Amino acid sequence: MESMRIHAAVFVVLSCAVAATAGAADKYGVRVVRDVPYLQTTSYEDNKDKLDVYVPEGLTNVPVIVSYYGGALMAGDKSEQTFVGLRFAAAGFVTVVVNYRLSPGVAHPAHIQDAAASFAWVKRHISEYGGNADRVFVIGHSAGAYLAALLSTDERYLAAHKLSLRDIRGTVPVSAFYWVERPGVAPDRDKSVWGTDRKVWVDASPARHLRPGAPPMLILYADGDEDWRRQQNVEVAQAMKAAGQTKVEIAMIHDRTHMSIWERMAGDGDEAADRIVRFASR
Repeated sequence: MESMRIHAAVFVVLSCAVAATAGAADKYGVRVVRDVPYLQTTSYEDNKDKLDVYVPEGLTNVPVIVSYYGGALMAGDKSEQTFVGLRFAAAGFVTVVVNYRLSPGVAHPAHIQDAAASFAWVKRHISEYGGNADRVFVIGHSAGAYLAALLSTDERYLAAHKLSLRDIRGTVPVSAFYWVERPGVAPDRDKSVWGTDRKVWVDASPARHLRPGAPPMLILYADGDEDWRRQQNVEVAQAMKAAGQTKVEIAMIHDRTHMSIWERMAGDGDEAADRIVRFASR
């Protein structure tokens, strides 16, 4: 495989680790392929043009989950997201954990352009790892959930790779935000992320690009999320349905903070992780 030749792949059978982190129904060992480049002609510092692939052993033609981490678009790395790859690969999904460039080194739309480029790589190469390119789901947490939502609503970013929203089988934003221009987001954050032009903030907002026929979406958020964030999640679900997007579900996960709703997915019987597995199993 071309991708196997152009990078140093690391293969690890993680049966013991999987048993410790996955639920009782999960039974697959996991092989990990690290630092796969998703760009052909560009190389970013700190491996931000790379992704890791978690492969459930012994399976082929299985659904795929692509995950984007949070960190206000200013922090984070795929190396901190091993628990995500293990959790879902152990459940039978080829799972891809993506790096992307961060502010202040870059500004919008660089982050979402990287997300789109990594998704395009998955569509074109994931069959080499046993994944079904027609069943690719996108998930993310916080700012990564924002990227997942924007990728699934604003068709321009996938169109740059000759793909469309139809290429996303479903999306699960976890504790995302959907209106960049509102309090709590761009007005109150570092201006290196979206700049200072309110028109850019509006255009960068997933809620401004709602339409019928968008990918099915499962919106998850925590009872311990900030008030403004909980309000955005509830409101966007209503707005999606009003825009004609019929396949929208929303659930508040109880006894979780903004961080623990994501980090506790590694544990047995976690509601957020179980909901994602059921959603992506359809």
